[in-house]
Amino acid sequence: MDLEGEFELEHILFHERKCRSCGITKNLLDDFYRTRKSRGVFPSSYSYECKECTKKRIVNNRKSKPTHKDWEYPDW
Repeated sequence: MDLEGEFELEHILFHERKCRSCGITKNLLDDFYRTRKSRGVFPSSYSYECKECTKKRIVNNRKSKPTHKDWEYPDW
């Protein structure tokens, strides 16, 4: 039984992952952020949300500056 002939390194390492936010399958190494830098290049070292969805989430959740002044110092 020749296991080396049946399995290659590509079978062990994942090259693509499906984004949990948008549902599109993208390249793991190019389109996802690494979350654990101390470990090797394992699939678990990468986030489950693609870079584009992460950027959109950060921009949408960012606090905006108030356009008008609601609070004024009390004049005693």
